[in-house]
This record gives sequence, structure tokens and C-alpha cells, in this order.
Amino acid sequence: QLVGHDLLGHDYLESHLMSILRRYKHDGTVYFITTVTHDRTPILVTNADLVQQAVSRMCMRFDVEIIAWVIMPDHLHMILDTRGNDISLVMKGFKYGFTLLYRQNTGSHRGGVWQKRFWDHVIRDQEDLNRHVDYIHYNPVKHGLVGAAVDYKHSSFGKFLDDGFYRNDWGIKEKPMFSGDFGE
Repeated sequence: QLVGHDLLGHDYLESHLMSILRRYKHDGTVYFITTVTHDRTPILVTNADLVQQAVSRMCMRFDVEIIAWVIMPDHLHMILDTRGNDISLVMKGFKYGFTLLYRQNTGSHRGGVWQKRFWDHVIRDQEDLNRHVDYIHYNPVKHGLVGAAVDYKHSSFGKFLDDGFYRNDWGIKEKPMFSGDFGE
């Protein structure tokens, strides 16, 4: 329990502690990023073209490189090389860019599009990078959207497959050993 939680209240602590969030910055830092839509509204897959446009604009504006990515219905995972740019500014630019495109495309000008924050993890080494790339590409299978990573078109899996990093049968959800009704 946080000191002062009972005296100051949760809202006070949340607003003040979250406002002092600091991120590690270093030239050439590679980040694993997760950003989630407001109230987990599933708008991203149906607007994947807008996500890709916003990512492309972000890459050009900030000169960042996307290493791996997946667009899920209500969240997005990316691994990006910031090339010395401030990750908070990069993500702010991406979210703002997508929000503008989304509002123009849908005519919706009310309510939030994104959660206020995003989650980041600094990639430490090659093993850490490999583990996070695998996580990204398995995410649609994990969430039950497809039975195999190769079947999900809103990710960088196809590029990694073409480049020889994966086999076609990588990331297949195991089929059940038994069929039938077992009262579950």
C-alpha cells in the first residue's frame, strides 16, 4: 500500500504519481510498446489502414524504425527503434495522427480514442528482442482471433516469414487431443 493512500485518496495519488512518470531515454533505445484504445473499444482492426498511415507518418516525422508490429482490435504492439527520439513524443505524435485520421474518416468528434498512457519496455539484448517479437506475432493466436500466426494479416509476421525467421507452421494453437462434449 502506498504511503498516504488513506489520507490523500486514490484519485490524488493517481493523478500526481502518474504526472511524474519518467522514461529512460538513450540514443538508439529500442522499445516494446503497447497502447490501448479508450475503454478498449475495438476500432483498430476495422481501421487498420488508418493505423498504418499514422505509423508511416510517425516514422517519417521522427525518423524511427518499426521492427515488429501487430494491430489487435483494441490495442497495438510495436517494437521500435527510436534513433534517439523521445519515446513519449513519438507516441504522442502517433496517437494524435491516428485520432485525426479516425475522426476525419468516421465523422466522430466526441470521446477519447486512446487511453492516456502507453506501456513501454526497453529491449535489453537480442534474446529479449526475440522474445518480444515472438510475443507480438503470437498475440492474435493468444487472443483467439486466428488458429495460426500466418493467418493474421495485421502484423509483421509475413515479413519475418519471408525473411526466413519463421516457418509457416510457427505459432499454431495446438489442436485439442479429444473431441466431444466433456461437460466443460
